[in-house]
Amino acid sequence: MLCPHSVQYTLCVHLLFRLCYTGLPQQIGLHLPLQVSIVIEQLFRLLHHCGMPRTDADLVHGSGMTMNEIMLRAQPRSTLFTGSQRVAEKLAADMKGKVYLEDAGFDWKILGPDVTDMDYVAWQTDQDAYACSGQKCSAQSIMFMHSNWKKAGLLDKLKALASTRQLSDLTIGPVLTWTTSAMLEHINKLLDVPGAKLLWGGQPLTGHNIPECYGAIQPTAVFVPLKAMKDPQVFELVTTEVFGPFYVVTEYDGELWGGLGGVPPTRKEELAPDLQQECSASGTHPTCALAASPCC
Repeated sequence: MLCPHSVQYTLCVHLLFRLCYTGLPQQIGLHLPLQVSIVIEQLFRLLHHCGMPRTDADLVHGSGMTMNEIMLRAQPRSTLFTGSQRVAEKLAADMKGKVYLEDAGFDWKILGPDVTDMDYVAWQTDQDAYACSGQKCSAQSIMFMHSNWKKAGLLDKLKALASTRQLSDLTIGPVLTWTTSAMLEHINKLLDVPGAKLLWGGQPLTGHNIPECYGAIQPTAVFVPLKAMKDPQVFELVTTEVFGPFYVVTEYDGELWGGLGGVPPTRKEELAPDLQQECSASGTHPTCALAASPCC
């Protein structure tokens, strides 16, 4: 079992117990990032105290690279992984497909032309982006917003909600996998895109003693024009998953994928030739939206 720092404690316990209770002759190994493995270590000590045989499961402390080397040498019969798409793809190759994956990926929100339940949508969007300081597999990475929502004042509501988050009540907190400087550098690269602008945030948190090896920034959103994403370099930048309190906002009017010429250029070549031709002709083939997703 390989779990990220953001996986819920209860889920990790559930998966561990499920494997222990199968009764099959197997050796269970569990690895979590160094930042949080001490929590699961205490769980193991509790389980040993309650009678779990010490030989039933192993807890491996260490870096991801160290664990990867252990797995390459051991070649486990099955691996359960929760985490990033990049690591998931590497594990699938290293383990020759013997993996069960729950990868994080890049999560999209698309708001259609019909504006309704404005307060609820604003609250839900704020939660999707900034709950757990954006450190969850379901965290919102980009929002495609129909122009009707902008006209109705959605961005003003989102900015007001973001401004209420603070360290004192833990509605915002430290980021474990991105440093402050790395997140600010990424934000500045996005702001260099023609037409991009900072909607809110974009500054380091103050009045704290969070170590520099972690990240601490205000809840942040950057607007990037949809047509700018036709540039492969901009598309790659915009779809970079930031595991922190940050997301990209863009606006469209009419057909969403028509604004991108059907499919972002870095993904279009992955389609079958017949779909490439159909997408080029219509610009709005329904399969294009699926094929364009970095999660797919």
